[in-house]
Amino acid sequence: MIFIESKSRNPYYNLALEEFVFSMLDRNESYFMLWQNSNTIVVGKFQNTIEEINPEAVDANDIKVVRRLSGGGAVYHDDGNLNFTFIVTKEGNKEFDFCVFVEPIVKALSDLGVYAEFTGRNDITIDGLKISGNSQYIKNGRVLHHGCIMLDSNLDKVKDALAVREAKFESRSVKSVRSRVTTINANAPRKISMEEFKEAIKRNVFLNGEVREYQLTEDDEREIERLMHEKYETWEWNYGFSKKYKVRHEKKFDSGLVSVDLDVEHGKVSDIKISGDFFGSEEILELEEKIKGLQLDDELEGHLVKLDIGKYIHGVSAGDLARLMK
Repeated sequence: MIFIESKSRNPYYNLALEEFVFSMLDRNESYFMLWQNSNTIVVGKFQNTIEEINPEAVDANDIKVVRRLSGGGAVYHDDGNLNFTFIVTKEGNKEFDFCVFVEPIVKALSDLGVYAEFTGRNDITIDGLKISGNSQYIKNGRVLHHGCIMLDSNLDKVKDALAVREAKFESRSVKSVRSRVTTINANAPRKISMEEFKEAIKRNVFLNGEVREYQLTEDDEREIERLMHEKYETWEWNYGFSKKYKVRHEKKFDSGLVSVDLDVEHGKVSDIKISGDFFGSEEILELEEKIKGLQLDDELEGHLVKLDIGKYIHGVSAGDLARLMK
């Protein structure tokens, strides 16, 4: 097995690196990766991003949002979180048990004086509290298994980032199951540093003591950068990939109550109904027609500014409506 450790904390780069190793490097080899992201929400491949995040917390704390290759629920990463990835070849029709991949993590924790166990479908827990979630992606006979481990994560930020504001959604996307969480160091007999934790994991993955480390070439880096820019940094992958859903948002402004019912497909407004007890000097149906087709991205407010929202909804700005829609 070959070891790769990312020196970057950029989530777009790290997920591009992970896909590059999975798709482009020698299929006759197995790989183990360690990597970290700073202030990031990572959503599962089949999730509706908007359903899983708190937009206000994301904006206020400069949290990056990125979609991964594998399914499962949304997770928050920060500098106190360590991510690991196994990439191996699938043998015949044999199904991989998650336990195979989490066993070295559980053993490493035991070596450091922390009793943890693999429970449920994909969690590592301490006294029933979650410290790690795991997921898998399988394609063309290759298995990518990855997990995030909370060594010293800021649990308040975890809560805020994933605390979705109240809204009514109708969609077929996979919803996250919010679990009670803790950190390793909150349960350790002494404080464990990130480097010590990494070394303990490596010892249990590479039991023979030999660690073959792969050094990325300039060509490798160019391909990873291309994948990062063309896929993982794009709004289309991180938000627009979500399939059709309906959502209702409502807010009481000084000028009246405004309710917005949206039909969204691949991140674009396919239909909208604006209602409430507000006043306006222009027909709201005209505004609704102008909004259809707009993307729910960072450019939304700029597009709404051009529509002179105050004519249709007195006392509500383009920024107010953009935040309500998103």
